[in-house]
Amino acid sequence: MPILNTSFAQLDLLRFPEQPKTPLQAFDAADEYLLKHLSSCSLASHARTLILNDNFGALAASLATKMQVHSSGDSFLAHQALRNNLDNNQLSQDSIEIIQANQTFQGPYDYVLIRIPKILALLEEQLIRLQSQITQKTIIIAAGMIKHLPRSAGDLLERYIGPVQASLAEKKARLLFVTPTEQAQASSPYPSEYQLEHPKLILSNHAGVFCREALDIGTRFFLQHLPTDLGSAQVADLGCGNGVLGIVCALNNPQAQLRMVDESYMAVQSAQENWQRALAERPVIIYAGDGLAAEPPETLDLILCNPPFHQQQVVGDFLARRMFQQSHRALKKGGQLWIVGNRHLGYHVTLKRMFRDVQQIAANAKFVIFKAIK
Repeated sequence: MPILNTSFAQLDLLRFPEQPKTPLQAFDAADEYLLKHLSSCSLASHARTLILNDNFGALAASLATKMQVHSSGDSFLAHQALRNNLDNNQLSQDSIEIIQANQTFQGPYDYVLIRIPKILALLEEQLIRLQSQITQKTIIIAAGMIKHLPRSAGDLLERYIGPVQASLAEKKARLLFVTPTEQAQASSPYPSEYQLEHPKLILSNHAGVFCREALDIGTRFFLQHLPTDLGSAQVADLGCGNGVLGIVCALNNPQAQLRMVDESYMAVQSAQENWQRALAERPVIIYAGDGLAAEPPETLDLILCNPPFHQQQVVGDFLARRMFQQSHRALKKGGQLWIVGNRHLGYHVTLKRMFRDVQQIAANAKFVIFKAIK
């Protein structure tokens, strides 16, 4: 188990979901650099501290006994990693206040520590919300690995908070020191909206949602081939994003019973608002979670999924394979998992190892749709 050793604590930390035999760690040089810098500061005892986008809880767990820590981000999986790592290191769950990305910060804060997220719209929304939660004395430090630290991130920090001074690089990581200045409270450009023509829907997208500005082309292809005549089937939209697959399936199948889950809190908020707009009071279950882990086994008839191919900045099919495993467990015998994916990912090979039958429903130059039957 990788050890994060700093002047604050010595911690055994795991990623979540756990991957056996992975070389990936639950912390990186940017976490270490930020903690090293803080250890050289005169920290006020139990200072009110907000940590944004702590990938697996390395920062929050390190500071849990030194500061009054609030941890906020848009990932249920990141927050579950933090909870697990607190337990792994015999730290109290009560030592950290977890704030979902769609909830209000509880400032004013003495310190704000930011890991720059992959989705810069999320950072922009966070900084706009942060403006009313800090003072000109608040110490604000952002951190990231240089290869994941675009110039536009510094531009956003300057626009909404104040001047930015970059540190020297250390182990390919960099810190950005932000000096708060008096700013007029900005209004958020989020959620954004776009219109779907067939069926005619207006879809709202909060800042953390993948493909906020337009429907991604894989989902667009999938929509043309969604199953109909489902009767009163129990259907799940797994990794629902803004909810478009589940909503269109529900419109095509008036008796179907839908549930929608995503690990992004802002995706769930978007899906809830879009369902309400399209289907009003029709019953639905929409929640943030670890895929289908919370669903009882052998209870679903159909699962729709456009699986992700990355976790934060790490690209791979690990999360997709995990979703397929969860789907197999949650489906009734004879139940079906429908997925869309890039042709080159070869999902059919993985699916054939888990399901008794895998059929190709449709394909074009870039995408393929499979139906896997339990």
